[in-house]
Amino acid sequence: MIRIIRLSALDSLSLRTSLWWAGLTTRERWLVGILGGLLAVLVLVFGIVKPLQAARADAIADIRARETLAARVRAAGVLAAPGSQPQQRAGAPIDAAGDAAREAGLVATIAPGGAGVTAQVAEAPYEAVIGWIGNVERTTVLRARRVEMTRGGAPGRVVASVEFSQ
Repeated sequence: MIRIIRLSALDSLSLRTSLWWAGLTTRERWLVGILGGLLAVLVLVFGIVKPLQAARADAIADIRARETLAARVRAAGVLAAPGSQPQQRAGAPIDAAGDAAREAGLVATIAPGGAGVTAQVAEAPYEAVIGWIGNVERTTVLRARRVEMTRGGAPGRVVASVEFSQ
């Protein structure tokens, strides 16, 4: 059995609105309708369209920043003068990545993962992290496949996660 419950507050509001609308002249009804339409357009534009456009612009800016960062990481391996390439590090790639991190003054947690190595760097200077990634790519068989950096607690400092593979 379905029971329909009627709310007296909604009924009274509907009745008052109907009486108010019936008391308006045709011209007033047109004006109220146009005003309602304009209000609906404003809500649509400033409540839905503008926030979506702002979110899209933020996403595009994030993509550009990550592409710029990826380009810097790739270019870091080319910064050495021709003929002055550093010698390849001996030993296991995971040990070589750890040695390069210590030389750069970084505290990195390095673990084997998949076909390569995964490194986590706690808060460190941005330049040191970029230099370390470039050093690992120049002196080992490892190549950075995925780099994620987030802003650290102080200006110029980052928290990084790097996946290296052969």
